[in-house]
Amino acid sequence: MATTEHGPPLPDALERHRDTSAGRIRSRSVGETRPGVPEVALVQGMAVADYLMPAVAELGRWTRAHLVELPGFAGSGEPRCRLDVPGYAAAVVEWLDAAGLGPVVLAGHSSGTQVAARAAVLAGERVVAVVLASPTVAPIARPFPRMVLRWRLDGRHEPPGLTGSHLREWRRAGVRGLLHLVRVHLRDRIEESVPALTVPVLVLRGADDRLSTAEWARDLAASAPSGRYREVPGAHTFVWADPRAWSAPVRQLALEAA
Repeated sequence: MATTEHGPPLPDALERHRDTSAGRIRSRSVGETRPGVPEVALVQGMAVADYLMPAVAELGRWTRAHLVELPGFAGSGEPRCRLDVPGYAAAVVEWLDAAGLGPVVLAGHSSGTQVAARAAVLAGERVVAVVLASPTVAPIARPFPRMVLRWRLDGRHEPPGLTGSHLREWRRAGVRGLLHLVRVHLRDRIEESVPALTVPVLVLRGADDRLSTAEWARDLAASAPSGRYREVPGAHTFVWADPRAWSAPVRQLALEAA
């Protein structure tokens, strides 16, 4: 089991690199496939991925779960061009093709929800359900100065060590890479993607999340033809504070969608 300077240890995982037209994508997988149970593919957050591995490991207790890292960030290769949210989504769909997965629940955390929602529209029938954990970007966190303010307010409710756990991956992204990510995600409106999803959608929000509101998250779930909303303890990064918090609702969704 790998360790980090801050936070819980990283679970052992099968690491693979697959080429897409946007660049090489690293994935880390935990667990085994099980008959009648869809696999789960989780899109990383804004420039960071390690913090999600304990939550992926919890999903790996009942299915095979994959953490998908976007070109230019975490352990993936450099992008072949400047990507926006639709571009990252297309890369995730190419990764799904290359990975050869069967029925899959496509999930995202934070900014990864915007990529996952768009990718699910493009991917077609292979995606049987979508999980949007701590979706972004809510109107309360637009524009950029307000996002920074809300992020700092949310930090007061996060457990110690979270920021330290991100430092290595932030350094890899660099200031220009981080600013680019913020700009393209602020331009994207997840409210426009979710109504186009024809599969079951689960929106998860931490009760203390200062980057969104319960009203907005409930409305987002209601905008999907088959959406549901669930609130769990914690702040924006509730999956890091308690990796078990989302396992049961995601499993229920996956089994219903199978």
